[in-house]
Amino acid sequence: MPKVNLYNTEGNVIGDIELSDSIFGVEVNKNVLHLAVLNQLANKRQGTQSTKTRAEVRGGGIKPWRQKGTGRARQGSIRSPQWTKGGIALGPKPRSYKYTLPRKVRQLALKSALSAKVAENDIVVLDDLKLENIKTKEMARILGNLKVDNSALVVIPSVDEKIIKSARNIPNVKTSLVNTINVYDILKHSKFIVTKDAIAKIEEVYA
Repeated sequence: MPKVNLYNTEGNVIGDIELSDSIFGVEVNKNVLHLAVLNQLANKRQGTQSTKTRAEVRGGGIKPWRQKGTGRARQGSIRSPQWTKGGIALGPKPRSYKYTLPRKVRQLALKSALSAKVAENDIVVLDDLKLENIKTKEMARILGNLKVDNSALVVIPSVDEKIIKSARNIPNVKTSLVNTINVYDILKHSKFIVTKDAIAKIEEVYA
């Protein structure tokens, strides 16, 4: 079983904690991680792009010139795609980009992402994370103690407005609950900061 250091909010090592092999110790499958990230990004797309066809642009109710005898190519409407301000041929229309990956693929991707953080020593397990007040400065101090100088995903076991609101104005720092963590956020942030209680909940939910 993987074993990592257990920290307090002052950045001191106060012990260690063993992590579940089935979640934090699996072989990292890069192909599955790639599929999961593509799926999440596709599902985020709004799909509201739209162009007008020749039936939707304004004008073009009369034939621009007679069929024969002008020496020019025959034209039926000034709103044909070859005309300036004409309709767009085969342009994009509103659509949904959403699709679903198989459940086992999603589970393997999440376990691979968590195992990658452990393998790269980018996981920080806190004994506890509590704030007396909503204070961005205090949250920034704790992250500084933990030597987080890039980006971080802070995972907590349940909703805590003091932590969420204290962290939301810190650049490149995001908070997440155990049941809302996803592959994209885990891989996007350099450090995965999680409380001991959240670890137990992750092992319970995703076992």
